[in-house]
Amino acid sequence: MAEEETELSDQQKKGIAKWFLINAPAGEIQYVAKDLKSVLKDDDVYNEAAAVAFPIYNKSHLIYLKMPGGYGDVLVTPYGELQDNEYLDPKTAQVVIVDHVKQVCKRVRPATDEELPSPYIEEYRYALEAELLKYAAEAYPKGSCAVYCTNGKDVEGPGSDFELVVVISAARNSPHNFCNGSWRAIWNIEFRDDIQVLELKGKCQVGAHYFEEGNVQLDAKRECRDSTMFQGPDDTATAVVHLIRRHENEYMASLEGSYFDLSDNTFKELRRKLPVTRTLFPWHNTMQFNLKREIAEELRIGELHDIKRA
Repeated sequence: MAEEETELSDQQKKGIAKWFLINAPAGEIQYVAKDLKSVLKDDDVYNEAAAVAFPIYNKSHLIYLKMPGGYGDVLVTPYGELQDNEYLDPKTAQVVIVDHVKQVCKRVRPATDEELPSPYIEEYRYALEAELLKYAAEAYPKGSCAVYCTNGKDVEGPGSDFELVVVISAARNSPHNFCNGSWRAIWNIEFRDDIQVLELKGKCQVGAHYFEEGNVQLDAKRECRDSTMFQGPDDTATAVVHLIRRHENEYMASLEGSYFDLSDNTFKELRRKLPVTRTLFPWHNTMQFNLKREIAEELRIGELHDIKRA
């Protein structure tokens, strides 16, 4: 007798729903959510799962949302998170209240002095952001970027260390063409005052999803490190963005190189060394195979044709 299927508990359903939402491809969580609703048929289970999963997804994918009032875009990142659903936009010194599940900004308020860095730190942050905006506009037409102070925001002058974080997020979503993609880059910049050096740690992540009559996903990551001299705000900004540009261009070039070699190297590595016939396939000369001739010989089409003519 076949075993009876056991009904999943609400807790198990929530866990499965959260997994699917959190692991949705870039730009596709709303589509996954719609399908989950129809499968679960339980609003309470779905709402509890969504309340947990959407904030995790939004922050990990570094989504950017339109701010009300024409202020521009705000990035939803852990570096700008002040408290539940509140995110600082350092470009405009505004705090945005976000509805994570609907992925919209509900309202905006001015940031308080306590939520902003000191004038000394702001000078470095602002100069770096200005230089970064020029680079991002050139390299990522459909994206957003921001610079946050994550350590030492109360430093009033030289003599202390502090840390800034550069966040770049770009997306190219085209669901009607069955493809979506994203670029996420996070650059931690540690200002070491004692040795007058800046240490950079970068992490770039590329995601792509093609789903026309199939399901092909790319999830590539790269981490890198570099350093430069601790200078004035403008010179520091120029040096840092130059390093970011160089490393990101190198990463893009390496990805492109990998795909150029894909057909010649990677796909051939996936095939059998010897097919079931125990005969090597002549990859160097595939023209010797005539599929039409082989089918005709196999089915004896020529003989049948002669019989009909007779």
